[in-house]
Amino acid sequence: MSGKMFETALALRTMDPEQTAAYQVELLREHLAQAMRAPFYGDLLGAAGITPGDIHSLSDLADLPLTSRRDLDNQGDRFQAVPATEIVDIALTSGTTGPPVRVPYSVADLERLALNEALAFYGAGVRPGDICQIAVTLDRCFVAGLAYYNGLVRLGATAIRSGPGQAARQWELINSLNPSVLIGVPTFLLQVARWAAERGRDPAKAGVRLLVTIGEPVRQPDFSPTPLGNRLAEIWQCPVRSSYGATELETGFTECAAEQGGHIHPELSLVEIVNEEGAVLPDGEPGEMVVTPLGVRAFPLVRFRTGDITRKYTEKCGCGWTSARIGPVEGRLSQRLKMRGTTIYPETIFHVLQELKQIDASYIEVCSAYDLSDEIKVIVGSRETLSGREVASLLQARLRVRPEVVVRETGEVLKVMTRDGGRKPKRFFDLREETSR
Repeated sequence: MSGKMFETALALRTMDPEQTAAYQVELLREHLAQAMRAPFYGDLLGAAGITPGDIHSLSDLADLPLTSRRDLDNQGDRFQAVPATEIVDIALTSGTTGPPVRVPYSVADLERLALNEALAFYGAGVRPGDICQIAVTLDRCFVAGLAYYNGLVRLGATAIRSGPGQAARQWELINSLNPSVLIGVPTFLLQVARWAAERGRDPAKAGVRLLVTIGEPVRQPDFSPTPLGNRLAEIWQCPVRSSYGATELETGFTECAAEQGGHIHPELSLVEIVNEEGAVLPDGEPGEMVVTPLGVRAFPLVRFRTGDITRKYTEKCGCGWTSARIGPVEGRLSQRLKMRGTTIYPETIFHVLQELKQIDASYIEVCSAYDLSDEIKVIVGSRETLSGREVASLLQARLRVRPEVVVRETGEVLKVMTRDGGRKPKRFFDLREETSR
């Protein structure tokens, strides 16, 4: 990626929104032409009589058919739009909401991904010369760590590929290599800080000036920090900026210094928020995020339903960028729970649990009940004396429902969360299909 390309991309972020939209229309036409090289979209759009020339404005995007996760599960091999000889890397999705999906990358796709992450890190406050410790998996077909590494290198920062886990080893690297930026899952970055503090070492004096988080929300829908976000900022004494991404999207969104949502890169993706019927919602209303990642060659998606609930904001950001933003993820449609007439998402429960500092880890098990309600069991891990009744009362006060709460030793809880060898600790176990048989 050339320096000129990066400067051009930065300029696009302060361009007049109407000029940006006109540019995006051209990019969308090019993207549709590439997508139709894939058998899936060639058949789907061809049967609907849609051609790239039918796109005259961004509002025309809403006339295109939506793509679901089920489409990827059932016909994943029909989404590839380039010959096998152009594939240089294969990633797998994390399998959080279903079986892992194979996502092929071309050389151009990897360069595009590097640009995406370089812009994201720049917006978050990372600069050339920063030393960045990546406490995220870089192997096992996981693309996030690779994307972060390539983006930081393209930006001119130094990358420390520490990988996940082992708080002691992470602290040793922090102590010896003096990173200015840490990148990782929020609960793990908190675990590293606690490991150090328990041994008389002050994380606030480690020289870390910025945390960039992945995989867990650290901000509420109103952009205020979650208890976990507050705790991270307090113990490290530095800003915490969250990021959102998905392997199949080949795109990510990261907060800037204004901390008012993750910036959408206008030349790399189009984002819509839709209701359950697929109708596009106005700015600021919660709904399912639909993403069209522009410029992808090998695995181009069109209007992909992510299943994540969030909001979109298009007013100019306090950082000066005019690019639209997405708010914190408020839940996942596939994980929506119903208990005694109340609809809740697991993330809402986790936010409440974060208020109790005695809780080190937690996960949720949900089963089907006979009264069209879900049976929710909340398992929390603590190294201190903690009453399950106290936790249940707090949940009832905040959520108006009282799920069953089980308190176990922290190590036991973490063992369950990581027993399947996943790249991220599993926090939601959906047993509803098994219990409904």
